[in-house]
Amino acid sequence: MAVIQVDRENPKYAFACVETSELEAQFLELAEQWRQETGMFSVVSQIVIHPAYQRIIGMGQPVVPLLLRDLEQEPDHWFWALQAITGENPVKQEHRGNLQQMAIDWLEWGKAYGYRW
Repeated sequence: MAVIQVDRENPKYAFACVETSELEAQFLELAEQWRQETGMFSVVSQIVIHPAYQRIIGMGQPVVPLLLRDLEQEPDHWFWALQAITGENPVKQEHRGNLQQMAIDWLEWGKAYGYRW
């Protein structure tokens, strides 16, 4: 199924037409690989330079709703990817380092910009 999502108030967040099932399958495969291969890492810089994580970033704007959905289900280190893709960083200073609060900040940002997941 092809989906076009557009935030008319903020065209910076307009998305191209994407085959969602194909995109989602690729995302889920890369996310699983990333989790399996970095689960024992404790240094964020090592976690985010993993090739699967970098490929997810390379998927661009269409993957943002999938990242937000994943964050909502179980907070993880998607913040670097979200910032790299969107150019935004809605995490409040006092929430830095708190995975739960950082996820909430990103989820609120996503809702404010019309993302649906």
